[in-house]
Amino acid sequence: MFPDIPTDNIRFDLLRTGSVELTSNKILERGFLEPPPPAYFTLYPRHDAHGTNAQHRQPTTHTPSPSTTARPPSLIQRYRLEKNLAETPDIPDTEALADAGGKAKWEDTAEKREVSLRERKAQMVLAARQ
Repeated sequence: MFPDIPTDNIRFDLLRTGSVELTSNKILERGFLEPPPPAYFTLYPRHDAHGTNAQHRQPTTHTPSPSTTARPPSLIQRYRLEKNLAETPDIPDTEALADAGGKAKWEDTAEKREVSLRERKAQMVLAARQ
């Protein structure tokens, strides 16, 4: 479920909390789990991804990388809607909000369907901003 979290860190936290829910919430909120102390490995030998002992590896500590601590781009930036945002009125139009997703007709070509989908996504993102 969390491939980027070392298994030993998950096992150690599960032993401490006794709850899968608490451990999962900790991973989702923090993005990492503290590594177990060295004494943990005397009772529970390390295992690599294939289930074999990996005594020669160093303990892994997970420090958040700059890419994980940086804020993800907003939907406006992701869909490049900055110019459309300037064109939308300050007062929301309730009729336009209701039609934000809109019903799409089935286009003849895949390219036209893709363009239609992009337009509807842009409309929904802009409607959600109001």
